[in-house]
Amino acid sequence: MARRRLGFWQRFAVVLVKPVMIVWTRRTWRGQEHLGRDGGVIIVANHISHADPLVSAHFIYESGRWPQYLGKASVFRVPVVGWILHRCLQIPVERGSVDAVRSLDKLVAALDQGGAVVIYPEGTTTRQPDLWPMKAKTGAARLALATGAPVVPVVMWGPERIFDPRTSRFNPRPRIPVTVVAGEPVDLGRWADAAPTRATLEEMTDAIMLRLRDMLAEIRGGTPPPLWERPVRPSARHEQGEAA
Repeated sequence: MARRRLGFWQRFAVVLVKPVMIVWTRRTWRGQEHLGRDGGVIIVANHISHADPLVSAHFIYESGRWPQYLGKASVFRVPVVGWILHRCLQIPVERGSVDAVRSLDKLVAALDQGGAVVIYPEGTTTRQPDLWPMKAKTGAARLALATGAPVVPVVMWGPERIFDPRTSRFNPRPRIPVTVVAGEPVDLGRWADAAPTRATLEEMTDAIMLRLRDMLAEIRGGTPPPLWERPVRPSARHEQGEAA
């Protein structure tokens, strides 16, 4: 990324974080060309650790983009911290309130300005015991439908060795192996002119998450579980009871 395009606080963040990540991780990176160099892009990533933002930010920055993450609006109201986050172009998001629509407007504006917006569709670290992706919220799909911006999937494996959310174990040792892979944009063309109904948004979200799941399976191996367990119909439960 051309240094002239970064403000002082963005450069400060790079100077603070990048050397740490170079020492802390041993990186295997692929697919950075899929992020492009300009134009709005929605980056969707799997979420396996609280270390994910550091790992993905390093990857995205070195691809030539400035990552813009979503953060709880309350954090942006913290003195000094919130001021710095704003100047690093991070995006406050109100959750569960009437201001949620205003948050979507901020995301749309960031994409209109050519930003690289990073979204964790699951909204939290996955609750799957083996850290596979789980069923996600529809925010990324809603944003894609509203803007037409490409949705680029990014999968990571290795940040859980830095901090494992299952055990809260933090590992400060250097050269922890991490793999980050970006794929081609998810094909959401069939929904391009669709109304943002719940069914449409859920179908788009499932397409995004299935892509992330399959990409993750390629780099970590193993057989992924379904994103969610389909509920058993009451009649089916009755039949199962009779069979037992």
